[in-house]
Amino acid sequence: MSSKGEGGDPILLVEGLKKYYPIRGGLMGGKIGEVRAVDGVTFAVRRGETLGLVGESGCGKSTLGRALNRLEEPTAGSVLFQGKDIARVSGAELFRLRRDIQMVFQDPYSSLNPRLTIGEIVREPLLVHRVGTKAEQVQKVRELLEVVGLGGDLLKRYPHEFSGGQRQRVGLARALALQPELVIADEPVSALDVSVQSQVLNLMVRLQRERGLTYVFIGHDLSVVEHISDRIAIMYLGRIVEHGPVDAIFERPAHPYTRALLEAIPVPDPRRPHAAPTLRGEAPSSVSPPRGCPFHPRCPFAIDECEQVVPQLEPVGGSGDSGDEDGFGHVAACIRKHEI
Repeated sequence: MSSKGEGGDPILLVEGLKKYYPIRGGLMGGKIGEVRAVDGVTFAVRRGETLGLVGESGCGKSTLGRALNRLEEPTAGSVLFQGKDIARVSGAELFRLRRDIQMVFQDPYSSLNPRLTIGEIVREPLLVHRVGTKAEQVQKVRELLEVVGLGGDLLKRYPHEFSGGQRQRVGLARALALQPELVIADEPVSALDVSVQSQVLNLMVRLQRERGLTYVFIGHDLSVVEHISDRIAIMYLGRIVEHGPVDAIFERPAHPYTRALLEAIPVPDPRRPHAAPTLRGEAPSSVSPPRGCPFHPRCPFAIDECEQVVPQLEPVGGSGDSGDEDGFGHVAACIRKHEI
C-alpha cells in the first residue's frame, strides 16, 4: 500500500518511550530487577495512514500499544498525540483525549462484557462521555452495527451468541462510537479463523477510507500486516530494529531479524520447499538483555563488534529510499546493514 498520509504532519509522535516493570523479592520485598518491556521506542504516524507493528510474542508490542493511550503508565519518554503529551496529562484533559484514541483488543470474546447485550456494549462509550440523548444513542448504535456489517436488529443479543468474527465487528463498532482519530488494533485478527481474517481486514480498510482513520496495527504475522499497512516497524526485545515503507521492508529488508520473519511466511505452493529458519536459539529475557546489539546471540551475521555496540536506527539508503530526514524513511538498527 502507498502511504496515504504522505507529506502530512504526524498525528502521533512517540519519542524515547520506555515501560519497565519492577521485580520485587527478598524479605522486605525490595526491587531486585526490572522487566524492560518497552526500551526506548521512537516512531511517528501520519494522519490517515496505518503503521504495522510486528514482532514475536513477548517483544513488547502489546505493552507499547497500551502505553499509547495510558492504559499502561510509561516509565519514561513522551507520546505526543495532536501535539499533547499523553504521558503528562491527567484528569479531565486525559478523559477528553481518550475520545480520540480507541482500542480494538486481540480476543473478541474476553474484551466484551458477557453480562451486557451488544447494544449496551456499543452504547457504553456514548454513556461514559455523555454523547447525545438515549434515543440518539440507540440510533447511533444501530447505525454503527450496520456500518460493520451487523444488522441493527441484533441489539439485544449477547456476545456468546456471535461467532469470533462477528464479536470482533462489535469491538470495531464500539471503537468507532466516539468517532476517534486514532485506533490502536492489538492483533485484532490473530484469534480468528483464516477465512474470517480477510473479512475483518477488508472491513478495517474500508472504514479507514470512509472515516479517515489512522491505525496502529499490532501483529506477529507479516503477511497479514502487509495487507493493511503503509509502513511497518519491526520490534525485538522492546526495541524497534527496522522501520520503513511496506515495500522497502518486503523488498529490501536490512535487519537480519526482519529477514528471518520474512522467511517464516508460509508459501502456498507445495512444489516450493519452505526455507530453513536462520535464527539460532530463542529470544533472550527482557529482564537481562544481552550486551551490545540485543539480537546478536541469534544473528547469523554477528561479529565481535556486535557484542559491544548498541546500534541505533540509521538510514538504510539505496534505490527508492529517501533517508530519514522527516522520520518516515527506511531505517534499521544494525551495524552490518550495508553488508548483508
